[in-house]
Amino acid sequence: MFIDGFVRQLPDIDPQETGEWLDSLDSVIEIGGRSRARYVLARLMERAREQGVGVPAMVTSDYINTIPPEQEPWFPGDELLERRIRAYIRWNAMAMVDRSNHRFEGLGGHLSTFASAAALYDVGFNHFFRGKADGGAGDQIFFQGHAAPGIYARAFLEGRLTEEHLDRFRREVDGGGLPSYPHPRRMPEFWEFPTVSMGLGPLNAVAQARFNRYLLHRELVDTSKSKVWAFVGDGEMDEPEAMAGLSLAAREQLDNLIFVVNCNLQRLDGPVRGNGKIIQELEAIFRGAGWNVIKVIWGRGWDELLMRDVDGVLLNQMNSTVDGEFQKYAVESGAYIREHFFGPDPRLRRMVEHLSDDDLRMLPRGGHDYRKLYAAYKMAVEHEGSPTVILAKTIKGWTLGQSIESRNATHQIKKLTPAELAVFRDRLQLEIPDSALGDGDAPFWHPGVDSPEYEYMMARRRSLDGPVPERVVNTKTFALPAREGAGNPFADVLAGTGDKVQASTTTAFARLMRNLLRDPGVGTRVVPIIPDEARTFGLDALFRDHKIYAPFGQRYEPVDADLLLSYREARNGRILEEGITEAGSMASFTAAGTSYATWSQPMIPFFIFYSMFGFQRVGDLIWSFGDQRGRGFLLGATAGRTTLAGEGLQHCDGQSHLLASAYPNCRAYDPAFAYEMGAIIRDGIERMYGAEPEDCFYYLTLYNENYSMPAMPEGVEDGIIRGLYRFRSAGGGAAHRAQILASGTAMLAALDAQQILLAEFDVDVDVWSATSYKLLREDALSVERWNRLHPTEPARTPYVTEQLRDSEGPIVAVSDFMKAIPDQVARFAPRPFTSLGTDGYGFSDTRVALRRHFEVDAPNIAVAVLQGLAQTEAIKAEVVHEAIARFDLDPERTDPRVA
Repeated sequence: MFIDGFVRQLPDIDPQETGEWLDSLDSVIEIGGRSRARYVLARLMERAREQGVGVPAMVTSDYINTIPPEQEPWFPGDELLERRIRAYIRWNAMAMVDRSNHRFEGLGGHLSTFASAAALYDVGFNHFFRGKADGGAGDQIFFQGHAAPGIYARAFLEGRLTEEHLDRFRREVDGGGLPSYPHPRRMPEFWEFPTVSMGLGPLNAVAQARFNRYLLHRELVDTSKSKVWAFVGDGEMDEPEAMAGLSLAAREQLDNLIFVVNCNLQRLDGPVRGNGKIIQELEAIFRGAGWNVIKVIWGRGWDELLMRDVDGVLLNQMNSTVDGEFQKYAVESGAYIREHFFGPDPRLRRMVEHLSDDDLRMLPRGGHDYRKLYAAYKMAVEHEGSPTVILAKTIKGWTLGQSIESRNATHQIKKLTPAELAVFRDRLQLEIPDSALGDGDAPFWHPGVDSPEYEYMMARRRSLDGPVPERVVNTKTFALPAREGAGNPFADVLAGTGDKVQASTTTAFARLMRNLLRDPGVGTRVVPIIPDEARTFGLDALFRDHKIYAPFGQRYEPVDADLLLSYREARNGRILEEGITEAGSMASFTAAGTSYATWSQPMIPFFIFYSMFGFQRVGDLIWSFGDQRGRGFLLGATAGRTTLAGEGLQHCDGQSHLLASAYPNCRAYDPAFAYEMGAIIRDGIERMYGAEPEDCFYYLTLYNENYSMPAMPEGVEDGIIRGLYRFRSAGGGAAHRAQILASGTAMLAALDAQQILLAEFDVDVDVWSATSYKLLREDALSVERWNRLHPTEPARTPYVTEQLRDSEGPIVAVSDFMKAIPDQVARFAPRPFTSLGTDGYGFSDTRVALRRHFEVDAPNIAVAVLQGLAQTEAIKAEVVHEAIARFDLDPERTDPRVA
């Protein structure tokens, strides 16, 4: 494998000198051995970099600490007091999980993650994490989800939480309890970032750091003093999302970002890399991506041994020992370590002759050493030019006792026996009497507000501007778009196109976006987010006027520079053009949509994407966004199973609205016309950014099919927002009546069916626009619940029932989505209800062919209406049979759901 193959492609201008250097290397290897040669080469590379020679860094370094002891800074804290504080935190973190599981078997919780990471957090709390008490935003910290008990335990010592809070860990329903993990929706004044869905925290942290720079470069907020910290597990780094933002962070030189990877070498079931070395693997990945990598592997007890390693045998043993062996050493005796780690080489054995077996067993990992961690954190916060990752080696379950530490089952251990509690207490050197442990119910323990530990801890937090974590929302109002007059950015889309001009709801949205970006009230707050599909969605016109955000500007002339719609980038660009990554775009949407809380700066993000690759691909990130109380607009463009002609099975979306129905605070709409889309977005801006903002977000599907867009009729806006209104009434005078509910582009077929039914079957049909089955269902469920719980009160009526109650005839609902979408309201309809939809995998074909295949074209809608009339005996079944033949429908063809 050629890594530096270029050296064989360049001419050697002095072969004699080159030969002398190579001979010298051969001599070093022959006399001093390979270890000596490796050392000399490393020093030469170090000197070369000092002299400005462009030597690439090695992909990995030796399995030792990055910062040598002689370069460690002075530790400014009181290590004894900090160890005492950490002991109280460790104890109470254990106690809340232990007590919960003794009282409620199977309630869950995690003992071992925080036990391994306690020092990682305490160094940050005592010396680095900045709070918000000075009126600033402080640092933004993504705490590892399973470590939540430790964060609660510190808040308890600080007086932010009470014993009652801790005693209700994982028991939230009746109030006063603590959620299992960081959830802003459950503790909106405490947690800022949900992280426990593995991999999302790292990706969201990258996007947060980047959005901080975006705000700075656009001169909206001074974010220059804030750091973004992301605490991650080594096993978590296997998640694709955890790795997804690494190159972007390096490419944009996000030196405001610090990852701390807790390398306890264990996943939930066993070793992360039993046959390898996860720290070395991660070092190669991060360093290859362009990150500054700091390894904290060994505690100070190893410094003296490494100083004596003149032959490099200890270094070689460290390099060659796999993680599975290191995990075993953590559970074995000192004698075992002496025999198996130091024993194979007599030089190694002599190196530790002065140490007892207990000394060997207690040789610390770097992630438990305050001074080593402080040095790493200080280097990280002072580093410039790239993001930093700290790879800290720890022991899972550290200090919890030999029956828990480093065991494969440690993640599943939720409680301790009285004997194990006593061992843990003694190891922490706490003054808890035996009598308090006898019943096996671990007591909470506080040193008292007059204690040196409490005073020290609070003084440290005061010096760092207050408590962490803390979520602060300072509502900032701004002028909303005008509803009337020349300054109304919605006027164009509400007015329609007229009969002679056709447009799609996607192009109508593009026009609205341009207007909103120019609006004097909200324009600077609008954040367009596009995953490399701007031209597909007609948004490339924004490039010239508003430009794509690029932290270093545009350092080249684009190939289309002479064109009106050329690709333009700028340091203060407003468009986040994310590349082909819906996950990365969603992470940016999260940072922008929660800026009202993180920066007291409400931003209005619009994330537009192929609708198929939204909820289906990044649903977990959207759920996290809802948890984080995010606000903004998701726009699923090129929507519909049949509307996106030609693309086929993987691209044609017929299910995103069904997926969206699972998100409680998502307001999902499927507008048919430009004016509906405009009314919905106007409602969203007013609802999410008005005087009393709601923690909700919007999802709209947009289509790429062109047709005439009518102007908004009088009196329909309330129905648009609530989910249903009568768009076109029946003419009257026909023998029969029926109702068709349509949404999105299915409205076209519904209107055609209306004409067919009147002209050929003497049926008058009212056509309704169903903009949101989700909202109709939620309203109906709320009414149903109220009626159930208030049996003696007059019954209320769901909105959908109320709207359809006075209409006549069967009800047929049609959309370009699965039948399950309108089925959500079927049982609330006052009469028989039939759903038509696009269940099944998509095909590549024309819209006409696809709609005939999925049985959602006008003839199929007409047949469904006639069948509804036949079921009520308003017409004979033979009429339906004749219609099927007339429209050339094949009753025996394969059900499209399984085709």
